Amino acid sequence: MITLRTGAPTVDVERAGVIECVHTGHVVLLAGDGEIRQAIGDVQQPIYPRSANKPLQAVGLLRAGFAGPSEWIALSAASHAARPEHVALVTTMLNSGGFDESWLQCPPERPMDDGAMLAGGGQERRLFMNCSGKHAAMLLTVRANGWDPTSYLEVDHPLQLRMRAIVEELVAAPVAATGVDGCGAPLFAVPLVALARGFARLATAPAGSELHAVAEAMRTHPELVAGPGQGATMLMNAVPGLVAKDGAEGVFAGALPDGSAFALKVDDGARRAATPLAAACMMALGAAGEQLESLLTSPVLGGGRPVGAVSVRPGLFDRT
Repeated sequence: MITLRTGAPTVDVERAGVIECVHTGHVVLLAGDGEIRQAIGDVQQPIYPRSANKPLQAVGLLRAGFAGPSEWIALSAASHAARPEHVALVTTMLNSGGFDESWLQCPPERPMDDGAMLAGGGQERRLFMNCSGKHAAMLLTVRANGWDPTSYLEVDHPLQLRMRAIVEELVAAPVAATGVDGCGAPLFAVPLVALARGFARLATAPAGSELHAVAEAMRTHPELVAGPGQGATMLMNAVPGLVAKDGAEGVFAGALPDGSAFALKVDDGARRAATPLAAACMMALGAAGEQLESLLTSPVLGGGRPVGAVSVRPGLFDRT
C-alpha cells in the first residue's frame, strides 16, 4: 500500500498479506492558484524528471522553429511504445526534413509494446527507442535553424541551450544540474514543486501559444504520448483535460485546465508505484471516475500470474 509521508514508507507491496518491499518518495499537490496544497517529503530538492521533462522541452522546440501537425507535437513530448503508428509517424517526421533513421542519435532499442516487439521481429532500432519522436523533432528544429545536425545532443549546442532556457522559464527555477538522459540528450534537474508548476503553466496556457499547442496535442493524442497500458496514456484517458507525463525512475507530473497540478518522485525509481500514486493525486485534486479508480491498484506478477498488488491506502492525502 502507498503510505507516502516524510521519512516513512511510500509503497508497501503485499503478497499473501506479507509486506515484501517498501519504497519511499515525495509528492506535491498544487492548488489552481499555484500555491502548495500539500507536500509530502522534500519537494524542494532538485530531481531529474527524466521523460517528464519532454512536454516542457517540446515548447522550446516549437519556439525554436519546429512545426508540424498535432500528432508530431505529441510525439515530440512522448515516450512511445514503438507501435506501428508511432514508428510510421516518426519516419514521416524524419523524411520531411530530409533525414532517415541513421540521423537519430538515440540508442537502438526494442519496442516497449509486446505486440510491436513481435511485429518488429524483436530487433533493436533507433526508431523503436521511446524518445525517437523527440529526437526527430530536434533534428527538424536543427534543420529549420541551419544548425549542425551531427552534434545536436551536445550540451552547448544552440538547440540544447534553447531547451534549457525554456525549461527554466516554465518551471520558474534555475536548472540545478545537467546530466545525460537514457536517450543521450542533456537532462535538466529541477525541484519537484517547480516541475508541477511547469505543468500547470502548460495546462492553463492560452490558445495560440506554444504551450497550448503542446498541451492540446497531448490531450488529443494520449495514445501517441505513450501507448496502451502505459501510465501517461491511461491517466489522460481517465481524466479529460489532463496533461500528464511520466518519466523513468518513478517520476510523474500532470495538471488540469484549472491549474491544479501534481508531481511525484519514487526514490528507488519503482515505476509500479508511480501510476497508482499519480491516480491518487488526481483524485485528491478532485478528479473522479471508475477508470481513474482502476488505476489505484497495480498487479504484481510472479510466474506470469498475479501474486500481489500495489494499492493506494485510503486517506493518503487526508491529513494536513
